[in-house]
Order: sequence, then C-alpha cells, then structure tokens
Amino acid sequence: MKLFKRIGMFLGVLLAGPLLMVACGKINLGQDWRTADRSPTGIAPDPDTTREAVVQAYAARAINWRGIFAVHTWIATKPEGADGYTVHQVVGWRKWHNLPVVISAPDTPDRSWFGNAPVVIAELRGDAATRAIPRIEQAVRNYPYEWEYVLWPGPNSNTFTAHVGREVPELALDLPTTAIGKDFLTNGSLVESAPSGTGIQLSWYGMLGVLAARQEGLELNLLGMSFGIDVLRPAIKLPGVGRLGMSKPIPSQLN
Repeated sequence: MKLFKRIGMFLGVLLAGPLLMVACGKINLGQDWRTADRSPTGIAPDPDTTREAVVQAYAARAINWRGIFAVHTWIATKPEGADGYTVHQVVGWRKWHNLPVVISAPDTPDRSWFGNAPVVIAELRGDAATRAIPRIEQAVRNYPYEWEYVLWPGPNSNTFTAHVGREVPELALDLPTTAIGKDFLTNGSLVESAPSGTGIQLSWYGMLGVLAARQEGLELNLLGMSFGIDVLRPAIKLPGVGRLGMSKPIPSQLN
C-alpha cells in the first residue's frame, strides 16, 4: 500500500502543473485544426522594413490536449535583404503520410500554432544572424531523425529545435520546461551539451536526466517532464506551467 501511495503522490506532483493550466483556462481544448487560427501575430520583424538578417526561435502551446503538457517550437531565418522568412520545424503528421518530418520552407514565422499565439524565445540580428544562418541550415540538414517522430518522449519538434540550439550555441537557446522532447539527445550518447550551449546535460532517452547550464539553470527530468530552478534570474520551472519568477530577457545579439 505504501508503494502505491508513493506512486500516486509522485504522479500527482508530475500532473499538478498541467492540471492547473486546464483549471485556469490557459489551454484551448476542443480546437478543430482545420479551422483553428493560423494568422500572423505581428511579432516578427517586417522584412519590407527590416533589411538586416534576422533569426528567431518561437514556442507556442501545442494543439488541444497536447497543450496541457507541451509547447511546439520552431526556428525562422531571414538573410540580409531577403523578402521573407524560411521556417524550420518538425511536424509529426507528415510521418503518417510517409513524408520526412523536417520542413524548411518559406512561411510566415509568427503565425499562431492552431489557435495558440507564439512567443519569441531566442533572437539574433544583423551580423550575428548572418553568421548563424548557414550553421542553422547545416544543423537542420544534420538532424538525425528526419523520418522519425514520437510524441513522447521524443524525438519530436522540440528535439529538433534543441538539436539546432546545440549546433548553434550563439542562439543561447533556453527552451521552456514545457518543451517536452528537448531532453531527447541526438548524438547517440547519454551526455551532450545543453540546448543553450552554456552547460551540459545527462539524459536517458529523454525520460530521466539532469541539466546544469548558465542559461537554463538546473533542471531535473522525470518521465519527460522537467522541474527546474534558475538561480541567476530567480525562478522555478514546472511541468505544464513553465517559468514562475523573475522574467527573463530574450537573448539578442545585434552585431
């Protein structure tokens, strides 16, 4: 009985955050993907007036019940003088149609993700973006799971974004704890750099692990869900909820 009680308490801790998001009405349940909002939100620099190179990483709550637990993440790039953006992401439904799950295509970068508005989680501008874009494109080509997608614990869209972050550490990419799949390592080892490139993490197939980095702080991964603490910018990070505490500025390099 004690064992079952402890298991119940453990599951309760893991699910407390996701259930809180439902109770607070933060998650849009019952969305029909065919009619869900995919309009631009206006947070991406307009390429008609912003001629410098731009790189941005985005996160938005996943559609329907998935959004209780996780976000979907992607990266957008615009070279200097370009008239539009290329969006790099992994989309799971493509696997069921025998298509590669990785997409790099011209698109509007700041569109809502099926009813959920995105936020910018990393940005580069100017010369820093110009230097990073070829490396981002190379990282996209080197992603080892082009034909694989597993909703939990990975590899999925957040595994892809974390992979790009590790390959291009100047992004200083701090993925939220709600980016389930970010801890599924892509180098075939149990140890890899943190997605921000400012530390290291140990992970067993994205199911169990620990991360310590200047950018992310300290995180513990249990069954794909992450708990964390940021000491430099005091905050706690919880499954389903994300960051609670001092707000964190988006890293932006302009030269």
